[in-house]
Amino acid sequence: MSWLADLRGVDINDPAEWPPWFVVVVSLLVCAALIAGGWQFLIRDQRLSLEHERAHEAELRRTFTIKKGMVVNLPAYRAQMVEIETMLADLVQQLPDSSEVPSLLIAITEAGARQGLEFVVFDPQEQELGDFYSTLPILMEVKGGYHQLANFISDLAQMPRIVTVGDMEITADEAGVLTSSLVVKTYSYLSGDL
Repeated sequence: MSWLADLRGVDINDPAEWPPWFVVVVSLLVCAALIAGGWQFLIRDQRLSLEHERAHEAELRRTFTIKKGMVVNLPAYRAQMVEIETMLADLVQQLPDSSEVPSLLIAITEAGARQGLEFVVFDPQEQELGDFYSTLPILMEVKGGYHQLANFISDLAQMPRIVTVGDMEITADEAGVLTSSLVVKTYSYLSGDL
């Protein structure tokens, strides 16, 4: 227990007289305090900043990889865009503008007359507006034979303008004459919206 007696005799104001073991203990405590303080106030913040920057770097690398892929494929994207614009222009050409709709309605009735169909009902409905086009549904009821009706539908499909047939019901009378009620839709281009 001599170290306990030596500890009682230590004068804090006179370090030259401290026992050697006490100098070692105080030195170790001061070093530990410096290391803990340095860690707390210098290194810890730097490590947090380093982790943040590493996460930011990983995000930048992902962004770079995505953008690099876009740049590599840019000529293909541009060619695809030109192709899409050409297709859109072709499709818009198939949509008559509002001034061409009456001639299209006449072409539909002429196609039915060429096939020998009798129009019982030909009732254009109110136009339905879309994004850049309008739809004109036409309620029709026609009478004729099976081949006449099939050829009429075929003629509608071959028109240079888009014409669709839907909601078709066919009934036959005792004489074998078919009566077909159907909805034909024509589309027109709204010129101010594109």
